[in-house]
Amino acid sequence: MRTYAGHSTAEASNELYRRNLAKGQTGLSVAFDLPTQTGYDPDHVLARGEVGRVGVPVSHLGDMRRLFQDIPLEQMNTSMTINATAMWLLALYQVVAEEQGLDEEAIAKLSGTTQNDIVKEYLSRGTHVFPPGPSLRLTTDMITYTVNHIPKWNPINICSYHLQEAGATPVQEISYAMSTAIAVLDAVFASGQVPDERRGEVVARISFFVNAGVRFVEEMCKMRAFGRIWDKVTRERYGIENPKQRRFRYGVQVNSLGLTEAQPENNVQRIVLEMLAVTLSKDARARAVQLPAWNEALGLPRPWDQQWSLRIQQVLAHESDLLEYEDIFAGSHVIEAKVDALVTDCLAEIDRIQEMGGAMAAVESGYLKSQLVSAHAERRARIESGEEKIVGVNCFEGTEPNPLTADLDTAIMTVDPANEDRVVRSLHDWRDNRDEVRAQDALSALKKAAAGDTNLFPATLECARAGVTTGEWAWALRDVFGEFRAPTGVSGAPVAVTAETGSPLAVVREKVARTAAELGGGRLRLLVGKPGLDGHSNGAEQIAVRARDAGFEVVYQGIRLTPEQIVAAAVAEDVHCVGLSILSGSHAALVPDVLERLRRAGAPDLPVIVGGIIPSADAAELRRAGVAAVFTPKDFGITEIIGRIVDEIRTANKLDPLEVPA
Repeated sequence: MRTYAGHSTAEASNELYRRNLAKGQTGLSVAFDLPTQTGYDPDHVLARGEVGRVGVPVSHLGDMRRLFQDIPLEQMNTSMTINATAMWLLALYQVVAEEQGLDEEAIAKLSGTTQNDIVKEYLSRGTHVFPPGPSLRLTTDMITYTVNHIPKWNPINICSYHLQEAGATPVQEISYAMSTAIAVLDAVFASGQVPDERRGEVVARISFFVNAGVRFVEEMCKMRAFGRIWDKVTRERYGIENPKQRRFRYGVQVNSLGLTEAQPENNVQRIVLEMLAVTLSKDARARAVQLPAWNEALGLPRPWDQQWSLRIQQVLAHESDLLEYEDIFAGSHVIEAKVDALVTDCLAEIDRIQEMGGAMAAVESGYLKSQLVSAHAERRARIESGEEKIVGVNCFEGTEPNPLTADLDTAIMTVDPANEDRVVRSLHDWRDNRDEVRAQDALSALKKAAAGDTNLFPATLECARAGVTTGEWAWALRDVFGEFRAPTGVSGAPVAVTAETGSPLAVVREKVARTAAELGGGRLRLLVGKPGLDGHSNGAEQIAVRARDAGFEVVYQGIRLTPEQIVAAAVAEDVHCVGLSILSGSHAALVPDVLERLRRAGAPDLPVIVGGIIPSADAAELRRAGVAAVFTPKDFGITEIIGRIVDEIRTANKLDPLEVPA
């Protein structure tokens, strides 16, 4: 039983962990901030506004010490949501365990999980750093190291969770996750670092992290299909005879995509229903569950909100009788038919991906990303048409006043803006006081190992012990491996919403065409920008696709851009509007910077709109700073948002309001 937690500083997060453990939490699930996840130190330009926002900053061994102070690691099961820099964070964790007095035998008993699934980062979450080939090598080296030295550790947690967040259907979710597992296992066994007779030990350490959505029967059948396919793949492709080693081991976070800003109290029953889908069926029951908080669509949950989610699990486990029986769905012809259909469709899609050359090739070609963007666009279209109902959003919208959100500014947790400066000062103190010669020698050895073919974990361990920082470790590998910008999937996405005469999209298309004609100079041009390190690009992609379908020329360069790069692109492309998408909380620092740079570039009247998880007080502040419009999750109608963008362009260019008849 976990809650996903971490914020501000290592000290503050340590206090939170010890408090949660005292409340009955049985494991730790560490959220790292975006600079840590993407291999930047807190003083890097891209880290500005992101430090300590969506997780805890860990820049070096000192931070990791403070994060786990007074928490005996030999007694913990620690899950770390970390991918591109997973090897680095596990090395820091091991060194802290050594400093707590654990010898080699005790280190071998450490238990926990590093997420370490880079494929889904390319597709949906955006914290990748290195190209697919070197990333797969890091994963391979880490798996072989843990199998040999920390055998109870789960070195990879293949995540279909984030695929569903990016729009995946159940078939896509299973197929893409299984294809990732095949790519990883093939690479591990091809590396020659594990003898054939120990293949079962490797397979037994592969775990999965799955999303449980609100469609209860479908989600429960999905888990049964997952287990059946994993058993088939590990037995037939890899020859694993031991059924225990073939067991499908998975943890769950229930769906955050479906949590709503409108009537957020409804999120509690959504969370409970989604949890039941992965606990009711004993044959498809999760090993570990973590639940989001009811207010995550509003902002960062408070400790009390996280406690509420923990108590949901505790009531199920300790008050109800749900865990006391054999599988209550055994023999159901409805369930069996649904599972059989999922298995058939998934095996066909897995074969299709293998014919392309496997998961990594399907990432580089853009196939997987374009399929997800298309599936997400289709889902958004169903919601906007009312075909897919969301209570409080597109139906049953009337509501009594909500006492939980009567004071929105206290209904979420906020991070002190001064926190970033304190973290940066601490980083500089660390660098000033370390053995610089040892640190540089360790980095040189890491680069040499990366340029060769030896396992990278021993060199990474020495970097951790030598006081190297997160950014330095990652830059050393960037120097050898290079960086990777993943395909956006936008250009290949088909039209998901029709523009028949009289339809909302047809009305907006007419507004776009007439406005472009009045302004001259060809089509209206919209720049969609993702400033900072927030890699959750689903919303930006859907805006880009719908704007394209409405007749805009869309400039979208993907994630991880500085304000300077965004403004340079806006000026060079002579756009009519800049749209910024930020879900990480860094809007207060990054948006005013974009506005100021536009003024200095001679474009003070270019309208800037912002979308993301933005508290109401922050939205008001952004509008005062000069933002034309702010959109949050309650604004679910994408076609309507595109229409609003046209209105803002007309206002900025002093054109009369345009009423287009339906």
